[in-house]
Amino acid sequence: MKKAVLVLFAVVAMALVFSGSAFAQGDNSVYFVTYYSNNASGAPDGTVRFINDGDTGGNLYAAIYVFDDSQELAECGACWISPDGLLSEDVKTELTANPITGRIPTRGVIKVISSSSSNPASTTPAPGLRGWATHIQRATPTSGAYATTEAPVADSNLAAGEESLLNSLCYYATLIGGSGLGSGQGTITCTPEDKDF
Repeated sequence: MKKAVLVLFAVVAMALVFSGSAFAQGDNSVYFVTYYSNNASGAPDGTVRFINDGDTGGNLYAAIYVFDDSQELAECGACWISPDGLLSEDVKTELTANPITGRIPTRGVIKVISSSSSNPASTTPAPGLRGWATHIQRATPTSGAYATTEAPVADSNLAAGEESLLNSLCYYATLIGGSGLGSGQGTITCTPEDKDF
């Protein structure tokens, strides 16, 4: 009888572990932020990489919003990522080469919404993206040498107001929807998954 109680206890304990938080769902983040710096001639290129972890089983889009250091939107767009796919975006040639103002920003902020919509002006947040970014650091203030570091992008909380603002800024800054201020500028270039630079 004592053995049967111990076996029953073990079975119940295992059932609780498998149904409880020990094997909880993955990270449900849909919003990420990072920075870029030393985006200048002679410096190495920064890189932003995202993967679709395959959790949803479908395609996702990295809706990317690039700001300069004056908090002004420079470029935006949405890049497709298949399940288990890898997106690599070069900061110099794909994220800051076509700014709205025509002035290439040297430093700023990159915000990304994991979305099931291909339209960065009308996102549909969906979890499943994971990201990393390289950061270009000047080795010393007076030298021309640079160091490259890499870190995960920061998971952030996406407030409804923030999503609405990013969508609206992208809509008005580009030609999305048939109108905009950018006249063809302000749109990032997406690298196809199998064409990494």
